[in-house]
Amino acid sequence: MLMTEQSQMIKEIAGKIAREKIAPRAQEVDEKGETPWENIRLLAENGFFGIDVPEEYGGVGSDTAAHVSVVEEIAAACASTSVALSTQALTITPFLLAGTEEQKKKYVVPLATGDVLGSFGITEPGAGSDVSSIQTRAVKEDNGYRLNGHKIFITNAGDSEIYVIVARTSEERTNGISLFIVEKGTSGFSFGKKENKMGIRGSVTRELFLEDVFVPQENLLGGEGEGFKILMNVFNITRPVVGAQATGIAKGAYEYCLEYVKERKQFGKPIQHFQMVQSTLADMAMKVEASRLLVQKAAMMLDQNDEDVIAYSSMAKCFASDTAMQVTTDAVQLLGGNGFIKDYPVERMMRDAKITQIYEGTNQIQRIIIAKQILAD
Repeated sequence: MLMTEQSQMIKEIAGKIAREKIAPRAQEVDEKGETPWENIRLLAENGFFGIDVPEEYGGVGSDTAAHVSVVEEIAAACASTSVALSTQALTITPFLLAGTEEQKKKYVVPLATGDVLGSFGITEPGAGSDVSSIQTRAVKEDNGYRLNGHKIFITNAGDSEIYVIVARTSEERTNGISLFIVEKGTSGFSFGKKENKMGIRGSVTRELFLEDVFVPQENLLGGEGEGFKILMNVFNITRPVVGAQATGIAKGAYEYCLEYVKERKQFGKPIQHFQMVQSTLADMAMKVEASRLLVQKAAMMLDQNDEDVIAYSSMAKCFASDTAMQVTTDAVQLLGGNGFIKDYPVERMMRDAKITQIYEGTNQIQRIIIAKQILAD
């Protein structure tokens, strides 16, 4: 699978920025546990928030393959910063799939240029992997809807200006779900405390509260009752982005280990000469490369509108995130005691890797999706 010349150029630019500008600040971002606005501005200045968004909506107009390559490069340097890219994609995608022309111009343009951040309000205390169990309600009124509900684990909440909220418009399990656009500052729309997370600590996560929030009719995204279908299509498109993020984390840990084993000495020689170390490095290299290729395959299938992409999107997310967890764990082991110390980046990478197995559908759910696809007639 060969990348286009444009995609390769974008990847190289992203890699250079990641190594020179973002990686040196990664430890500080993790320790502060705050949104890295300097990094966000850097991503925006280089057009990274709209890599595969059409130019008429503020994007670069490239392809999904370029998009996932950028996410990988940024994640290899700082996973927290890469979350801004994946979350922005998650917010933009439903607009591109189901938004009106007016909605795309009003909301996609500032999201794609990085002028503002966006969030997707899906998860609730009783609805995680089972999206059809959401309880946030949207009651029809004259000229709009009245929303009431509670969302948890929402990335960028409080920092974002634009929110896509999943709410129930009828009691039908899946056909009763709709999507709504809510802007920060809307009366009755508020945020909870910042969560104290294990990893991706430079990405802010909060609760959302909707108390009699009025949403005008023009802020219904897609048709009433079409939200679940739109959401499932969104995930097919964005799961390879999470796979790219996971691949980047694994790549960062693997590349750090390559340099470390050349310098670290035991029994009178660099540990790179020990076969057990070599075997571990070989496994790490194979898994990182396999993850990258699977993510790129899913990305290219999306660009080609391949109907088999559902399985491959889940494969990319699942395999790459499992790889990230394994490779970062191996990296900590190779560094020994140093790997357990925060002065060395693999400790942070191991903590960051874990969430990629959980969000945008746990890997248990991904395996169910894959099985259904491969067993379908």
